[in-house]
Amino acid sequence: MLTPEQRKQKIKTVFRVASGNFLEMYDFMIFGYFSAAIGHAYFPASSDFASLMFSMTTFAVGFLIRPLGAIFLGAYIDHVGRRKGLLVTLALMSVGTLTIALVPGYETIGLFAPVIVVLGRLAQGFSAGVELGGVSVYLSEIATAGHKGFYVSWQSGSQQVAVVFAGILGFALAHWLSPNDLQMWGWRIPLIVGCLIVPFIYLIRRSLQETEEFAARKHHPRPSEVYASMLKHWRIVLTGVAMVLMTTVSFYTITAYTPTFGKEVLKLSQSDALLVTVCVGLSNLFWLPVMGSLSDRVGRRPLLIVFAGLALASAYPVMAWLVDAPSFGRLLAVELWLSFIYGSYNGAMVVHLTEIVPSDVRTAGFSLAYSLATTVGGSTPAIVTYLIHSTQNRAMPGAWLSLAAAVALIAIWLSRARQAAGGAKSLHFPANHPAGNDSLSA
Repeated sequence: MLTPEQRKQKIKTVFRVASGNFLEMYDFMIFGYFSAAIGHAYFPASSDFASLMFSMTTFAVGFLIRPLGAIFLGAYIDHVGRRKGLLVTLALMSVGTLTIALVPGYETIGLFAPVIVVLGRLAQGFSAGVELGGVSVYLSEIATAGHKGFYVSWQSGSQQVAVVFAGILGFALAHWLSPNDLQMWGWRIPLIVGCLIVPFIYLIRRSLQETEEFAARKHHPRPSEVYASMLKHWRIVLTGVAMVLMTTVSFYTITAYTPTFGKEVLKLSQSDALLVTVCVGLSNLFWLPVMGSLSDRVGRRPLLIVFAGLALASAYPVMAWLVDAPSFGRLLAVELWLSFIYGSYNGAMVVHLTEIVPSDVRTAGFSLAYSLATTVGGSTPAIVTYLIHSTQNRAMPGAWLSLAAAVALIAIWLSRARQAAGGAKSLHFPANHPAGNDSLSA
């Protein structure tokens, strides 16, 4: 049992670690929330659809570069330590945020504008490729026995705080500014706010201590050793990609894409869509630690199987119900249902992934699996925008989420984690026993 002072220190450490993850998600959410306005500013085109697609594609570019950040920065963190790596990712993230916030529009500097914005997104994506993995691994290594799921859930929890904060700010701007002012210059305000948060996060994160688990290791693998180990454990990485896919698709469907979906597709007001997004963030923030804690008691796989199955069965029907008669109430009900599924699944999935990756390459392996899945899941706004346009079926976001759930369910069903020699976790694929209850704890 922790003493009151030890508990207080743990809470402070979790806050310091997760703060940078908050900034990363805040930046991504703002870009998603105001993608239409950003497209107008930097990617003028012959139609609103074309401009929006350029903006959504730029949003997706930040995810395409993530695997490189996972590989190179992940190997760096596994070699030099968790603390130093988290400071590097924060610096790179700040450069990307500042670039997008301050670059003039297309009408002012021409083609330089979209080029600079894309470069800013690449910097954000490169750092984000390992930020989430670095935070998850750090939290898993400082967790008390039997509470790893609860601790690691705050990595995703910090993202939900960012969703709520960005949503409230966007809602306030939509209320205070005219649609024209918001389209022309108001969307820059949240990005500038993100820049102002950076110095505070740097000050609190630099006081972090290295994790005892990492410091106690006698050998810290060189980057070349990390790369070789990831190739050796390609099956773990591939399984992780399949499991994470549902997390990323569902998360970006119910957060970053919701304002655009509500306004551009369902023709609801932007204020209504942003208010729904705030409610989704609060719902996520509730379910993630609750289900992370539950996974400490009942095991990870039972929760993963149940909620991947629920997503597969219900995502398209509820989305079809929504688009049949769009309203604020229906949008809120559907998003809160999908939030319950996402929070319950992800509360178990993230800690499960930290447990199946070998400890000596934990940051790089986790980050690579997550980043590869995010290149697809993070492109959800662009993918569903195209699917809706090409099929004229406004319920396609539900079909896309069901497909991701099916992939995740297959990966969960066919794999199970066991304790391997030396304390590392490895995946086994038994011929006649594909399922099992594996409550993994430190």
